[in-house]
Amino acid sequence: MEKKWWKESVVYQIYPRSFMDSNGDGIGDLKGMTSKLDYLHELGVDVIWLSPVYESPNDDNGYDISDYQAIMDEFGTMKDWEDLLAGLHSRGMKLMMDLVVNHTSDEHKWFVESRKSKDNPYRDYYVWRPGKEDGLEPNNWTSFFSGSAWQKDEETDEYFLHLFSKKQPDLNWENRKVRQEIYDMMTWWLDKGIDGFRMDVINLISKVDGLPSTPSGKRYDWGGDYFMNGPRVHEYLQEMNREVLSKYDIITVGECPGASTEDAAQYANKEQTELNMIFTFEHMDIDSGPGGKWDVKPWELKDLKDVMTKWQKGLEGKGWNSLYLNNHDQPRMVSRFGNDKEYRVESAKMLGTFLHMMQGTPYIYQGEEIGMTNVRFEAIEEYNDLEIHNMYREKVTEGGEDHQKVMESIYVKGRDNARTPMQWDESPNGGFTTGTPWIKVNPNFEQINAKQALADSNSIFYYYQKLIKLRKEHDIIVYGTYDLVAEEHEAIYAYTRTLGDEKLLVVCNFYGDEAVFNGNYSFDNAELLISNYEENGNENINNMTLRAYETRVYLLK
Repeated sequence: MEKKWWKESVVYQIYPRSFMDSNGDGIGDLKGMTSKLDYLHELGVDVIWLSPVYESPNDDNGYDISDYQAIMDEFGTMKDWEDLLAGLHSRGMKLMMDLVVNHTSDEHKWFVESRKSKDNPYRDYYVWRPGKEDGLEPNNWTSFFSGSAWQKDEETDEYFLHLFSKKQPDLNWENRKVRQEIYDMMTWWLDKGIDGFRMDVINLISKVDGLPSTPSGKRYDWGGDYFMNGPRVHEYLQEMNREVLSKYDIITVGECPGASTEDAAQYANKEQTELNMIFTFEHMDIDSGPGGKWDVKPWELKDLKDVMTKWQKGLEGKGWNSLYLNNHDQPRMVSRFGNDKEYRVESAKMLGTFLHMMQGTPYIYQGEEIGMTNVRFEAIEEYNDLEIHNMYREKVTEGGEDHQKVMESIYVKGRDNARTPMQWDESPNGGFTTGTPWIKVNPNFEQINAKQALADSNSIFYYYQKLIKLRKEHDIIVYGTYDLVAEEHEAIYAYTRTLGDEKLLVVCNFYGDEAVFNGNYSFDNAELLISNYEENGNENINNMTLRAYETRVYLLK
């Protein structure tokens, strides 16, 4: 396995609006982030992934960009951004920027020109089509945010494609000029000193020729097969790699919904002709019923084992995994996969161990390291997320579904679970702002906050610090091969990592009852590297009784 710094790194994601507010306007900003760099440095993370801070009308919280080379006023100035970059670099940390190039904002200068007339030079920067003779949209695709993926523009009496919000028109990657504009912009940021890109929905940039409707006959239908992992996507990414990425020593990760392990082995191939790694979504769907994300069903450990093992083995020797259990688009992992009540600390530590000991680059989402939880706002008006409001309108306001039933699904799966402000201390608004926060703080901030975590030597924060430190000390954690053990166990997820004559044994109890693990390992020495309960290190590892949400990692020699 070829050694690379980005394989050995741990990434920490900052969601700018919710991290730290320096000026009291209720919105997190760049100066706020810079003020917390010592905290991140103490945690030990290597790379900061910054969700978008570009100029944006904020229809989708910054993922609708109106100027790729300017900073949103709410976040500060380019000088503030440069100070953040310098602060990171001076502490030995790197910065990965979010790259959103499947679509722009409808307020981007390219789209403002594009919609003026059918013969405007920028018309072909986007995907325009006439409607059908019966007055219907060009095809029956639906948007990720519900409703048609097409919006009629009265000015030219044609429709433009938007796979997300109607204020996020899709760029036309078939147009060589569009691609060149994007590569020039990427080069501009890299020359400013950034260390990589996280690429938003990058596997959607190539659509099937002719943009056909799905064969279902429905007026509105999911058309993912026509725009996910499309016919030219690898051609485009290889071109991007040749013209931009290969010229810098950087980290790249592509968000790729609907990608299989076979797709990932191409996107994140070991020859590095495209990207370093991708984000898979398969493990994020194990609690989704046949009706999709909002059709919540209880997840099963067997499904988690199947999916994680498929990706670990599927990319072995072929590519590289990214490892995550939550981010700005997903609920809090301790609420979803652990127990955020009586075993919040234990289960948060177990989940962190489970993830960080696998092969791949781990991603920590802000607040994960202190065990922040999902939130339950009573009123739909207290939520901010466009996706939540679109779904609620479709199901309750227009569809007549039960309000409380839909709210329960939001409590489990809503993106705003991850977007409530970072909880720094027990002061008003969790120390996030002196003003009124853009979205309410989780009411449990008085019990769960960074100040409390830093004062407690047994906190989740210091446990994560140790996980990160172990990664730096043991090549096996980064480069060892993965194998699932105790596959049929209903409560325990256990696996080994192997590198040369060393073996790592990772055992995780995913439930609140005691569970017995029986192994069959012969070794001269078993060193307990980390556990979330007090241990004396002399247990018989071939016959272990694990307490509620207990995890242990042994190095066998």
